[in-house]
Amino acid sequence: MRRRIRSALAQLMRRTMRLPAIALAAAALGSLLLPAAAQTPAPGRTPYRIDVTKIQPRSLLPKNPLHDDFIVAINKKGQVARVLSGHRSGNTPFDEHTYGNALQMFIRTTDGRVVLGKYRVNYDYDPHTERIRRTIALVSTGGVDPNAVGAVADMLKHAHKAPASVLAAPTSGPSFNTNDMPSLNEVFGPSPKPH
Repeated sequence: MRRRIRSALAQLMRRTMRLPAIALAAAALGSLLLPAAAQTPAPGRTPYRIDVTKIQPRSLLPKNPLHDDFIVAINKKGQVARVLSGHRSGNTPFDEHTYGNALQMFIRTTDGRVVLGKYRVNYDYDPHTERIRRTIALVSTGGVDPNAVGAVADMLKHAHKAPASVLAAPTSGPSFNTNDMPSLNEVFGPSPKPH
C-alpha cells in the first residue's frame, strides 16, 4: 500500500511540475492573440467620439463675420520671421488667435520649396458655419532677410534671457497675492467618490 501511495504521489508531482510549463505556453499564446483581439472592436459597438464643436458654448462664438489680414516676411526655412503690418477685426479674442497663428506659420509651396518674400495672410470667420478660413497669397518676392530667426524662436530667445523676476510678475499695473487665491477644491467642490 505504501508503494501505491508513493507512485501516485510521484505521478501527481510530475503532473504539477508540467503545469507551469503549460500555463506559460498558454500565456504566450494568449499574448500573441491578445493584440489582434484588442484591435478588433466588439461587433455592433463603435468607439465613442467627442465632437468639441458641439460641446463648446455657442454663446461665446461671434455672431457677425470677422476678417483679419497680416503682411508677413518669411526666412529661408519658410518660417514667419516678422509680422510687418495688419488690419484687425476689433474682436480681441479673434485678433489674438489669428495673430498668434500667423506668427507660428511656415509658408511653402505644395512641393516643399520656399519662395522668399512677403505674404498676405487672410483670416475670415463665417458665423453661419462657425469656421475660420485662412488664405495665403504672395505679395512680393525678395526684400526679406533669408537668415532671419523665426518670430517664435526669437520670442523664446528673449524670454530665456529675461530674469525670472520679470517673467514672474508684471512690473507695472495692479498685482495680486497668489496666496489669497482659492484652491481647486474650494472652486469646484470635493471630487466625487468612486463607486
